[in-house]
Amino acid sequence: MVVQREILESLQPLSGVPNIKREVLELVPEATARKFNVIPLEVNGKVLRLAMTNPSDITVADTLSALTNLCVEPVAVSAEKIQEVLDFYYKSSEEDSSEDSYQEIERQLSRIKSPSIIDGEQTIVIGEDDSPIIRAFSLILEDAVRAGASDIHLQTQKHELLVRYRIDGVLHDVLSLPLHTARLLISRIKILANLNIADHHHPQDGQLAIERNGPNGHKKRIDIRVATMPSAHGETAALRLLDNSKVVIDLTELGFRAESLAQYREMLRAPYGMILVSGPTGAGKTTTLYASLNSLDYWQRNIITIEDPIEYEFYHITQMQVNVQAGLTFAKGLRSTLRADPDVILIGEIRDAETAQIAMQAALTGHLVLSSIHANDAVSVVSRLLDLGIEPFLISSALVGVVSQRMVRKICPNCARNVKVSLVEQMAYAADCAEERSEFLYGAGCELCNSGYRKRTALFETMRISDKIRTIIVNRGSMPELKAQALKEGMIPLRKDGMLKVKENITTPSEVLQNAYSI
Repeated sequence: MVVQREILESLQPLSGVPNIKREVLELVPEATARKFNVIPLEVNGKVLRLAMTNPSDITVADTLSALTNLCVEPVAVSAEKIQEVLDFYYKSSEEDSSEDSYQEIERQLSRIKSPSIIDGEQTIVIGEDDSPIIRAFSLILEDAVRAGASDIHLQTQKHELLVRYRIDGVLHDVLSLPLHTARLLISRIKILANLNIADHHHPQDGQLAIERNGPNGHKKRIDIRVATMPSAHGETAALRLLDNSKVVIDLTELGFRAESLAQYREMLRAPYGMILVSGPTGAGKTTTLYASLNSLDYWQRNIITIEDPIEYEFYHITQMQVNVQAGLTFAKGLRSTLRADPDVILIGEIRDAETAQIAMQAALTGHLVLSSIHANDAVSVVSRLLDLGIEPFLISSALVGVVSQRMVRKICPNCARNVKVSLVEQMAYAADCAEERSEFLYGAGCELCNSGYRKRTALFETMRISDKIRTIIVNRGSMPELKAQALKEGMIPLRKDGMLKVKENITTPSEVLQNAYSI
């Protein structure tokens, strides 16, 4: 236990009042501080040094520990000193700042009509603390979930805090809040995600979970990945919302064309080998891999996954979470997995040469290996593996097939109408569909979608590794040669798959050109 003299000396009191950082003081609402006669002094890692008149009062220490999600280190300070510091710091101009923030958020959100795509669920439950900043954060989360957002961005600007949602892959500005709100909200997010609130100079990653009350009293868990980083005007935070109940794990619901789906199912029937799913971040690769696992006979197979993070939990499947800080990387996890008698291995992502080499060897020694990789299209996956140092003969021997994909927004059926499009869109459509059109369905924007689009589907490019393609790979053939052979064998390019979906009134030419532009 730290005595009063030590803590007061370490904090270098100014005019008799210790210098306490604002974000530390904001951990404990004024009403709570005065009720228990305590002051939060500083945070070191996960430990909160708390000034108390009675450091042996375990009840108070436990209450403040539960409130802040930090371990409490009691500090003996006189009641007079605590009262002096309370009166000094909790000024009226600041004590209402978090309440003002809540009211400002509530005022701005009340003007926004979120898309009506949530099935009757009502309230997010974060905790029992009903302080204004907790209510403000809860309000943002509730609105984001109701709007169907996949991400929330809190971006600190020069004069304001900008809150943005990513909905169907597109960022939307939602709130513009006073600058001081950034410190309040991001500090609270850090506490919930078990991050170091005193560190403003380094990026940090964490996670938290919330519960959402639904119909019939059922609660739904939503996991949130948190990333904070310093910026020119203060810290920013990005929150990825992972709702397990919304994960699509049926291959037929992803957007595969019938012929491409049949080809992909044939790949999954291979007893061993490697199947790779490629695309940029946010292309839906993890969803495709999960749906692939769900299509396998996991009752009679030992299936092990190595993920970062685990986004959906399967029954009868062993799932491993990567933890780089603890030394558990994809490569190390894969090595240990091979000693666990697996039949099928899912690797969240092949990021480096070491993981690629081990995965290739696993695929050649009787295991079916599924993974994702960053590449522009199906053919580029081979080039990417070569760049990682994998020999052509290993690629040709281990690779069963490749799927490349992109996500596009679907036309809102409630407000769709014919629109004459630009010449560029007309020419692109004609090139892929061999017919000329000048008008296509576009959404006008309505109360259900706010944008003309509602939900998303995927574009797919499926390349099965045939004997002829294997020969081209072994002989170090060019990528154009490889692509020509894949097209000859029936591969549908990404952009053509997109334009066929345009023809079926699923999406728009502009969506396809924007998301399959490099193909």
